Amino acid sequence: MSHRRWIIGTRAASVAGLATFALAIVLVPPGSRVESFFDTWFYNGLMVLGCVVVGSRALLVPSERPAWTAFTAAFISWTFAEFWYAAAHPQTYPSVADVGYLGFYPLVYLGIVALVRARARSIGGTLWLDGFMASLAAATFAAAILVEVVLHSTEGPTSTVATNLAYPLGDLLLLSAVFGVFSLTRWRPGRRWLLLGLGVLATAIGDAIYLFQTAADTYVEGSWLDILWPAALLLIASSAWAVDRSRPEFGGKTLFAVPLACAVLAIGVLVYDHFDQVNLLAVGLATATLLAVVVRLAMTFRENRRLFELTRLESVTDALTGLGNRRKLLSDLERLFAEPEVEPTLLMIFDLDGFKGYNDTFGHPAGDALLARLGSKLAAVPTAEHGAYRLGGDEFCLVVPLVEGEAEPVIDQACAALSERGVGFEIGSSFGAVLLPEEAVDASNALHVADERLYAQKHSRWMETDRTMDALLEALSLREPDLPMHLDSVGSLAIETGLKLGLRRDELDELVRAAQLHDLGKLAVPDEILHKAGPLDEREWAFVRQHPLVGERILRASPAFRNVATIVRSTHERWDGAGYPDGFAGHEIPVASRIISACDAFTAMTSARPYRAALSTEEAIAELERVAGTQFDPAVVSVLAAHVRDDLPAEHAEVRTAEHTA
Repeated sequence: MSHRRWIIGTRAASVAGLATFALAIVLVPPGSRVESFFDTWFYNGLMVLGCVVVGSRALLVPSERPAWTAFTAAFISWTFAEFWYAAAHPQTYPSVADVGYLGFYPLVYLGIVALVRARARSIGGTLWLDGFMASLAAATFAAAILVEVVLHSTEGPTSTVATNLAYPLGDLLLLSAVFGVFSLTRWRPGRRWLLLGLGVLATAIGDAIYLFQTAADTYVEGSWLDILWPAALLLIASSAWAVDRSRPEFGGKTLFAVPLACAVLAIGVLVYDHFDQVNLLAVGLATATLLAVVVRLAMTFRENRRLFELTRLESVTDALTGLGNRRKLLSDLERLFAEPEVEPTLLMIFDLDGFKGYNDTFGHPAGDALLARLGSKLAAVPTAEHGAYRLGGDEFCLVVPLVEGEAEPVIDQACAALSERGVGFEIGSSFGAVLLPEEAVDASNALHVADERLYAQKHSRWMETDRTMDALLEALSLREPDLPMHLDSVGSLAIETGLKLGLRRDELDELVRAAQLHDLGKLAVPDEILHKAGPLDEREWAFVRQHPLVGERILRASPAFRNVATIVRSTHERWDGAGYPDGFAGHEIPVASRIISACDAFTAMTSARPYRAALSTEEAIAELERVAGTQFDPAVVSVLAAHVRDDLPAEHAEVRTAEHTA
């Protein structure tokens, strides 16, 4: 807060001081004591104010202390020159005062460089070159105008000419630095650099006019020109405490307009020199600017070529695994078939088994890490150099040259590479293999055949899974003859509910299998407990609560049922966490388990039991809605209830509507 008051106070003092000084120049009669006071003491007081402002920045802000220390030294050098000139009234030129004036320029330049280094951490080579180029162009322009004015208007001893030339050269130095910084900020310098640039520009304009008027013997002390120098210093001083709402960035994309503008300016100076000769410095700087433009264009060409190569590589590379992608595969296959004689080659397409369950259990980041590991292992298969690809999702591909009798070992190695086993998961793969060129005539045909064989293998595994499931359902029906009908009803309701909840096809397949097998663990529950007419005691309940775990263990014995086993384990959990065996609550329970739980309860309530009559559909739905949010997932109950009510006979729907209206 104290800094804010200091900033407001110094800005107010600067504006008020400059306004007062300007009014004095206009209103105070020449030659009066009042004019002398303003020209000497008030003028120098404004200079001292500038020293105090930049000095306070150097003192209070350590991160930018080197830069603003250099600015403070520059201000002190100028202010010393003003006081010396006012006190000594030197009659010779150059004098000690000129040493102080000229010391201002290199010190400000050092401050600008230090300020850029404090703000810019990483600037690209072309952007640095743009800044250097802009500096050269500004120096060329200044040399062609300011230096030319001095050379044509200055006469006298060498020291006089040299001193007069030193001032525009100092301005040239600062202007080139400021233009370079503006280029580095992509010509969006922000408030601080804008104020600093205006201060440097005011200095250059004041120096040029002063030198011209002095040479022409028209300069009058106390004229409006005297406003420019304190205004320049106070503008630079105000930049010390300027705050940019959006901090300018030193970096980013370079602008092609910069070299274009610099080239036009340099060519303009050289063309002008052809008709009306300018000084050698301007010609040299214009030539240097054009050389910088040529170097810049060469760097741009090299950078664009590098970016093109990088873009081309990224377009054919899978970002997650670093393997080739589908585009790269098609390109490689087309190049292979374009050869006059196609060497024997094995094409294999893989689809991971068990990856979806891994992703659901461990999360997508872990799934991505698994894909990256498997991709690295596939690329490390002998003879697979540059022939491993990821086609998307959990699909991989391998294209390897073969010698006779080598196919089987390569297939075994590839399948081993795309497998991983750990606690709670097992990843394998299905594949389709094609021998090229014997079994395909082109790239499209090769991929089509490989896909067909891949899905044929998957289908055979599903057939094997179905046979396993039939055997398990047969075992359940032998234990409880009425159970298969109940499970079919649960499965039908579950599939309809899952469809309305937006489950994918593979999730629906697992849902219906889990719905039909969710009571598999009851095979381990004794008959006297399972068919007991009265309430169960605590020991008997302990047996019942174990049946989801038993069902899970039976199903996990088959890799094809691992995801189904996870669902079965949680079918007796409750939404409020009071279920078993794990006490999961809410969305911790798999969505398929939540669906089966609600559908199983509805089917049980609407079926007759030896110890009670069946509830009506409306009574069962009402009971589900009553315990939604405690026992069951409210969203599942809502979808299930809507589906059941939509399937009610028309007369039941009319009765329900009438009851609702009443």
